[in-house]
Amino acid sequence: MYSVAGVELKNPTVLAAGVLGTTGASMLRVIENGAGGVVTKSVGPSPVFGHANPSMVALECGYINAMGLPNPSYLEFGAEIKKVKNGQKIGENSAVISSIFGGNAKEFVTVAKHLEKFKPDAFELNLSCPHAEGYGAAIGSNPCQVEEITKAVKDEVNIPVWVKLTPNVSDIGKIGKAAESGGADAVVAINTIKGMVIDIKSGWPVLGNRSGGLSGPMIKPIAVKCVYDLFETVSIPVIGVGGISNAEDAIEMILAGAAAVQIGSAVYDEISVFEKVNRGIEDYLNENGYSSVEEIIGLSHKLK
Repeated sequence: MYSVAGVELKNPTVLAAGVLGTTGASMLRVIENGAGGVVTKSVGPSPVFGHANPSMVALECGYINAMGLPNPSYLEFGAEIKKVKNGQKIGENSAVISSIFGGNAKEFVTVAKHLEKFKPDAFELNLSCPHAEGYGAAIGSNPCQVEEITKAVKDEVNIPVWVKLTPNVSDIGKIGKAAESGGADAVVAINTIKGMVIDIKSGWPVLGNRSGGLSGPMIKPIAVKCVYDLFETVSIPVIGVGGISNAEDAIEMILAGAAAVQIGSAVYDEISVFEKVNRGIEDYLNENGYSSVEEIIGLSHKLK
């Protein structure tokens, strides 16, 4: 087992929030394909239909999406967490991290206290979605609100709390420190990058919401820099996410300071990406004389 910020993972790869995390069946499928843990779809205080289609468009090197945090609300989602917890084969023990959102500390706490009954292994606070008005990055760009919300949830639950950060700020280190001050057990970096694509024939933005968030290989260098900066700023673990599609990407993120990595967009190309990434990490460790992933976390910082 691989321990990160109070969560026992089967290995250092985790399904990122928003991808195949809507149903227990889809999350179990990801676990069967090698993920050490899964993060659920973000769920909030009330049902959300989401933005009008098109809500996700493939680009040359990734995706742009504006889903709008569609979810059935926290009152309906507990059953899906329970399916994953009860549906794993004996001895697998892949962690289930429940991603939650709200418009203020009270809403976050309400959602967290209810979902804790279904025994997720941790909460991931979505303070970073760039295309949901009043949620995500709208409040996650404010250090005071990040600290307040993190502390409110941490004070009310008995499981680890991870905070997912937005890169759409001038200083992600300041936001990370706010989460740490609020009691976060780890920070997750990063969510998608604000972006827009316009169809030159019609002149209209291609997304129903006009703008959205970029994901995929194109944002990996930004994610690596954010993880690198956070590793030097906070004393809690950093979980790296953004553009990881192979073992080399994951290793680069770990060298920058990631204690574990989350994989999202790459799942659309091949769900077996977790198995491939884990094999590649093991090969890298063996070839370079390392006995564990822990030995290479943040290694690039020691080579200054």
